[in-house]
Amino acid sequence: MPASFEVQPIGAIRREEETVWIEVHPNYLPAMAGLEDFSHIHVFFWFHANDNPEGRAVLKVHPCRDPQNPLTGVFATHSPLRPNLIGMSLCRILSIQDHRIYLDRIDAFDDTPVLDIKCFIPTRRNLADLRLPDWV
Repeated sequence: MPASFEVQPIGAIRREEETVWIEVHPNYLPAMAGLEDFSHIHVFFWFHANDNPEGRAVLKVHPCRDPQNPLTGVFATHSPLRPNLIGMSLCRILSIQDHRIYLDRIDAFDDTPVLDIKCFIPTRRNLADLRLPDWV
């Protein structure tokens, strides 16, 4: 196994007031084919604002930044402080226009690098507004 990996952003999170979208780099436009058939996606991004040796060394946090919560390993939390700064959000697609994917919300800052997007295929259809293509 290699000691390290290199990843390249496929786009970035953009925000203007209440509107949020993923601006996919134009060379990845073909990778978006068929995405309009889905209602939700997983968005994988890089917590770039925490990319420093101190943040990567944090292994336990108080969940939700609440000191009343017990110290818990970062793998058991959604903390942005972690050894590898990969974030993931399940997002509802509002619309897709050219190389932009408009979302209902995402827990990421403006200009956050997007590493990957994966369609959401549930094991059980438990979301009221879930939409899937016929081939699933």
